[in-house]
Amino acid sequence: MIKEFKEFISRGNVMDLAVGVIMGAAFTAIVQSLVSNLINPLIGLFLGKIDLSNLVFKVGDATFKYGTFIESIINFLIIAFVVFLLVKVMNKIIKSRDEEEAEPEEDKQEEMVMYLKKISEALDEKKDN
Repeated sequence: MIKEFKEFISRGNVMDLAVGVIMGAAFTAIVQSLVSNLINPLIGLFLGKIDLSNLVFKVGDATFKYGTFIESIINFLIIAFVVFLLVKVMNKIIKSRDEEEAEPEEDKQEEMVMYLKKISEALDEKKDN
């Protein structure tokens, strides 16, 4: 059982996933800093309040922190946009690689057609003689 676990954990997919999670967490921290320290103060200039996280409304004893919710939405949109760009770039890379791989097959087919024509011509000449 331990051997199977070692094999599972040392597979490339598990390591790739671990790296992705760690990088995602680091990227999330960067985006949160961007939103909290740059974007929110900019938005706050237009709203008259610098810190959006302090935007609240109260109903009885309940406090609703809608400013913090707005920050979370901004974080999500930035992260979603960056992921969209990454996927778009990766799809373009994969598509160009697939097209490069497809080209040699077409060349081989054209070469085979050329050889078949030569064989056919040679057979026709032999048949005529």
